[in-house]
Amino acid sequence: SPLRLAGLRVVWLLFLIVAATLTVSVLQLFENSLEAVTALALFIPLLVGTGGNVGAQAATSAVRALAIGEVRPSDAMRVAWRESAVGLFLGLVLGALAFVAGWLVAGIPVAITVGVSVVLVCIWAATIGSLMPLMARALNIDPAVISAPLVTTLVDATGLVIYFVVAGVVLGI
Repeated sequence: SPLRLAGLRVVWLLFLIVAATLTVSVLQLFENSLEAVTALALFIPLLVGTGGNVGAQAATSAVRALAIGEVRPSDAMRVAWRESAVGLFLGLVLGALAFVAGWLVAGIPVAITVGVSVVLVCIWAATIGSLMPLMARALNIDPAVISAPLVTTLVDATGLVIYFVVAGVVLGI
């Protein structure tokens, strides 16, 4: 029934909304960076959206691979290496486009920050996205229910840390 299905999902969604406050904490931590270079704020949706999409795709692929018996939790290292390579390729393509967007909007230093951050976030998101379903299965948790939402939440927060660390290095803030 719809009520039973909602009951199964609400526990995870409550956990995820609490976990999403981590993203707020990251933004608070780097508030001075945003004040120093306000153009960085313009690219946060691009960065977290890209990371979430890459991570969710990797998670969905891993859930499918688990479902058809193509991988097991014991294959985690092999899966992680493969998906990190996929993430690198995706990151180079998407990062190049993000660089151009950054250049057009805010100039070369911000463009470098955005482009490099997208590459790193794609590698991270693909790796985490591929591992989350394997960890869920190993813990006897349905990977289809939790993987993509948890990956998105985790990648949002950690992707912002990556972004602001890169900004600190590139922009000296």
